[in-house]
Amino acid sequence: MKHWPVQDAKARFSELLGASIAEGPQMITKRGVETAVLVPIEEWNRLSKLKPRTLKEMLLTDEARFDFEIPRLELQIRPVDLDD
Repeated sequence: MKHWPVQDAKARFSELLGASIAEGPQMITKRGVETAVLVPIEEWNRLSKLKPRTLKEMLLTDEARFDFEIPRLELQIRPVDLDD
């Protein structure tokens, strides 16, 4: 993704727009900080139609599944004298 300082983005907007259409999203920076992205309309439409997932749905996806092992503590059992 190409980065465009805001001054260049303003001065060369037609070129920025063309790059977005031809190459995909273009990052616009302000004082070196990523501030905005210009995306082609097809990608915007695709992204805006995505339904937000609930936390439950996200946790049930394959990406969220991971195997982990909980270490078990070895407990030392002491005899207890119950006759006293």
